[in-house]
Amino acid sequence: MDTQLALRVKHWMAADPDSAMRQELQALIDSDDSAELEARFSGRLAFGTAGLRGVVGAGPTRMNRLVIQQTSAGLASYLKAQISDVASRGVVIGYDGRHDSKQFAHDAASVLTAMGIKVYLTANVAATPLVAFGVLHLGCAAGVVVTASHNPPQYNGYKVYWGNGAQIIPPHDSGIAACIDKAATEAVPLLDIGQAIAMGKLVMLEDDFYDAYRQGVKQAEVLQNHTQPDSVTLAYTAMHGVGNQMALNVLKDAGFTQVYSVAEQALPDGDFPTVNFPNPEEKGAMDMVVAEAKKHNAMLACANDPDADRFAVAVRTASGDYQMLTGDQVGVLFGHYLLTHGSDAQRLTCTTIVSSSLLSKVADSLNATCRTTLTGFKWLTNVGMSEETDDNRFLFAYEEALGYTVGSMVWDKDGLSALVAFAQLTAELASQGQTIWDRLEAIYRQHGFHLNAQVSIALKPTTPNIGAYLREHPPVEIAGHKVVSSDDISIGKRYFFDRSADVSEEDIALPASDVLIYRLENGSRVIVRPSGTEPKIKCYYEVVEAMSAEDTLVTAQQRAEAEMARFIEAHQAALPK
Repeated sequence: MDTQLALRVKHWMAADPDSAMRQELQALIDSDDSAELEARFSGRLAFGTAGLRGVVGAGPTRMNRLVIQQTSAGLASYLKAQISDVASRGVVIGYDGRHDSKQFAHDAASVLTAMGIKVYLTANVAATPLVAFGVLHLGCAAGVVVTASHNPPQYNGYKVYWGNGAQIIPPHDSGIAACIDKAATEAVPLLDIGQAIAMGKLVMLEDDFYDAYRQGVKQAEVLQNHTQPDSVTLAYTAMHGVGNQMALNVLKDAGFTQVYSVAEQALPDGDFPTVNFPNPEEKGAMDMVVAEAKKHNAMLACANDPDADRFAVAVRTASGDYQMLTGDQVGVLFGHYLLTHGSDAQRLTCTTIVSSSLLSKVADSLNATCRTTLTGFKWLTNVGMSEETDDNRFLFAYEEALGYTVGSMVWDKDGLSALVAFAQLTAELASQGQTIWDRLEAIYRQHGFHLNAQVSIALKPTTPNIGAYLREHPPVEIAGHKVVSSDDISIGKRYFFDRSADVSEEDIALPASDVLIYRLENGSRVIVRPSGTEPKIKCYYEVVEAMSAEDTLVTAQQRAEAEMARFIEAHQAALPK
């Protein structure tokens, strides 16, 4: 190990408050594992618009108590520079059920109170949407939730909300990151939790806070459709996360009495022992809740991810099996349902560039507005806030990765209120002798069967820059279909191509991002963008198949899947290798 690395490790170990982390580093020193030590000290875990997310372990590129303390000191410095009354307004902090989450949350509270900022700390684990709710409910300047959401057990994270209750967006992310870098060079101030409480700097959020969220869901304007809720049967799983008790409570409040929770997955467990990967989208993750649904012949098998900000559902089919809905299918079902029930002054919806285009078509047909944003709920909710007016209030937003916000009580994805809304939609349809499948089919018959897929391309050192190649050689057709328009989000331009080879353009009101979008004459779409976290290029595909009178959902889907396979194969073959 070279001298510089040895000094960095020694300095870090002297400041690290966690004996287990110090022992982890000492073991690497004793085994002379210079490569691993270099990896641990090659920089810092990057703070971005999603905050921090990484594997728990020793060193500045991992999640640990010292990284949390330094991050919190940087956040405190930034807040004090930006918000004059941050000390009195304070910061709300919550945490999920992972092994280190409570300690990390207490460390964050210890730093913020030591730096003169009042903290509201949840007394127990809390679903992520409760923290977003808490920012506005308590009038705080910011919020922090310690969670790794649906990542594997070895991960944890640190997510930051601004005073508007939404996730931070630029320039706050880079501003906080710069303050963290400075804080990492200085001693971090700490205040004992008990002392902070005694001094009035720390308020523990007890049952009344959790009940305030529960009452908010019960009274939400968009969740007042109580059509025969006792007719719905549903199975539910919290997937070893923090959602179970609140999910059962808000369903009970809405009148749903036939709810069957998966007991083995009901309590928080950071090891996630019954799932390989605690993400409802992953194969096998929904097996236990589907088995519970089959046991009771339930209409729905519902899940939240471990921090309960995402919602997933499998719906009973005519044959008695259960089929998982995609995020896009749930999103358009919500959009159609809410827009047909909402007031004339609540017509604003939002979705992302990589989600299905179907919501915008449904919104247009119902004289509503659909705004398209960059990927991520930070954009959906910040745009929703900035775009809403008294005459066009925000109603709903979604992204295809199982994220939904229903109404404006929580300005982030909320799997708990989404659970209630979907159960209410199911109940209303059941009272009319219909199912979720009937509603989906009606939407597809009007607007076409929309199928979406994603392909990731792992980049090798020899792979050409695909984005640069496509900008230098813009495709005029893809898979035999003419390109009728293309968007280059990096420069904010949309180009239109007509039959006479004329090109016109318009500006796109989106923040610059390395994204290319191609729309084809047959209604299909391709989006190409680099992954923000891995050396990959992601391609998002959409095909649209008109449904004839003779079509069923099954035949339309089969035709769409065949076209999708051909479409992907042709497009992938045309990309530079």
